[in-house]
Amino acid sequence: MPQPPAARKEPHETEIHGIVLKDDYFWLRNKDSQDVLEYLQAENEYTVQMMRETEKLQEQLFEEMKSRIREDDQSTPIRYGDFYYYYREMKGKNYKVHCRKKGSLEAPEEVILDENVLAEGQKYLGIGSLRISNDQTLLAYTADFSGDETYEAHIVSLLTGGTVDRIEKTGARLEWAGDDSALFYTELDDIHRDYAVSRHVLRTEQGEDKRIFKEDDTRFEVQMRRSADGRYLFVYSENSPSETIEVRYLDLEEEEQTLSMLFSRDMGSEFLVEHHDESFYFLTDHKTHTRFRLMRTPIGHLEEDGWQHVTERRFETRIPGLVVFRDHLVVLSRSEGYGILTVHDLSSGEEHDIQFPEDIYDIRLSLGRFSHVFYFGNPEYDTETLRFYFSSPITPQTSYDYNMATRELQLKKRDEIKDYDPSQYTTERKHARAADGTRIPISMAYRRNTKLDGSSPLLLYGYGSYGYPVDPSFDHKLLSLLDRGMIFTIAHIRGGGEFGKRWYHQGKLQHKMNTFTDFIACAEYLIRENYTTSDRLCAWGGSAGGLLMGAIVNLRPDLFRCVVASVPFVDVINTMLDDTIPLTTFEYSEWGDPRIEEQFEWMLEYSPYDNVEMKEYPPILITAGYNDPRVQYWEPAKWTARLRRRKTDSNRLLLKTKMETGHFSSSGRYDYMKDYAFNYAYVLDTLGLVDP
Repeated sequence: MPQPPAARKEPHETEIHGIVLKDDYFWLRNKDSQDVLEYLQAENEYTVQMMRETEKLQEQLFEEMKSRIREDDQSTPIRYGDFYYYYREMKGKNYKVHCRKKGSLEAPEEVILDENVLAEGQKYLGIGSLRISNDQTLLAYTADFSGDETYEAHIVSLLTGGTVDRIEKTGARLEWAGDDSALFYTELDDIHRDYAVSRHVLRTEQGEDKRIFKEDDTRFEVQMRRSADGRYLFVYSENSPSETIEVRYLDLEEEEQTLSMLFSRDMGSEFLVEHHDESFYFLTDHKTHTRFRLMRTPIGHLEEDGWQHVTERRFETRIPGLVVFRDHLVVLSRSEGYGILTVHDLSSGEEHDIQFPEDIYDIRLSLGRFSHVFYFGNPEYDTETLRFYFSSPITPQTSYDYNMATRELQLKKRDEIKDYDPSQYTTERKHARAADGTRIPISMAYRRNTKLDGSSPLLLYGYGSYGYPVDPSFDHKLLSLLDRGMIFTIAHIRGGGEFGKRWYHQGKLQHKMNTFTDFIACAEYLIRENYTTSDRLCAWGGSAGGLLMGAIVNLRPDLFRCVVASVPFVDVINTMLDDTIPLTTFEYSEWGDPRIEEQFEWMLEYSPYDNVEMKEYPPILITAGYNDPRVQYWEPAKWTARLRRRKTDSNRLLLKTKMETGHFSSSGRYDYMKDYAFNYAYVLDTLGLVDP
């Protein structure tokens, strides 16, 4: 049996509020130093050695995943102006090919961007934005080639195929100016914060760009979006954890373009804005706090006394969606733990909710969660058709077109999953009871022939932060677990956004412990109700869900047979004391500010790194991305090193650091499946569940 690496101990102390925090692995923050690289390499080599007997299983899992998908496939075309836009995926290729056809779907295909060509010679490719010019002759996109989420912008002529311009070191977001002679982009500061918006005139030097807005408060970051009709640019200064957003607007049709205030941060509220006719339409929690109102205000009268209710309805959600068309608008909110779409007729004032075909589901208005590709959503303003995407744990992603006038729902495409019979699987929702009596939902999926007598292995997934909901969607990769008799479950714990703002508030700051105890309550419920046993139970979470994993193994290491913690945020105190790294200042309202003694005490109670003890821990797989700007690689590395020193068991503890990626693992679809095959192999091998 190979011996695990032992990181050297180098004493480092931080004294705060009379408490001395000892950190022997603080030195692992020295990125690119030889000793850090050698340690990470040693951990990677140890992981390979410890997983060598699973290599055949990893390959088998990868082939299973690959065999289920249609490798030559394309998205459902969507109309924007005179063109139909879509992407294709080709067998053997990792990335998308973005295409269009003019006038009809029978017209010749035009490739506007082949990501596979762009990725040649690169170890990573992430597309941040993809924006078409108003006359649809120019394509602008941002690309990240390292995973650190620093982008470069490219502008390409769709008439000649040649590069028109390039902008270095931008944020992910791009938007065209009104006349296609210029575009707007976000700038990054030293802590990787989108802090400014600049205007770049095509074919001029980047040094000549005009900065139209700069956000000086490091607690806020800048985002921007164009209105659906293309008339206005909205610039948002937002601190999402504090639920405070400031909005400015720019009339793209005016010759002298001046950024004007629309909603001030002094209101302490959130706003999501669109434009229609002569009014701004917006969703806001102003004076309602936990629910959103749909309002409008005439552009000539922006003061609060000019606000008008579009509907008396209050929308329950943490992160709302708003899409405006010429005759309708659509609100994405939540009800009873699920997403709902409400259509409002702008002429008659009538509104209705779209009915979905299943009770346990995920609903989205866009294909991309982390990239802003214009045709992934609803780019056409002058249409009665809404495109949305539906799935459930047993129903593959389905593209629907919904006629907002006639209320006709048309299925456009359901992803093809080979050799998959959904009738062989089932879903259900159960509820655990938290310590304070709160009912915590658990979404479940498994094969119908799975034994529910306590003998089945079970994977319990959780996140529970930022108010992000984890909705039960389809994932073809999971079939490799379900077909081996595993039950897949999601714990919809507090801190997430499944039930709107109140659910979020009950799992943040001084209430953060609820997130962890809710998850433990779900695990105990699943054992008590004879779905599984503790020696067949695996927990999985990533990023802030990795914080969840770190907390639960300190609180209840006896409850889980194995744990997978992907890019885990585990060094809470040290990270939140360092305002020179990304996200720290932005997230004081999520976790707390440890410089404030009361908040320090909240955080110290659960911080995974600070609560590692000399006791037995379950087998743990920890993954990291060396270029990750959201969770620095040293957090999982330090956590691994401390666990190795203090744990009293011989259970397998592995750290796998991907040296060429960031927060979101591998960027290519085949490489991404291989990453999951590795993680699944770890789970199956640990649980002794190898053969399908």
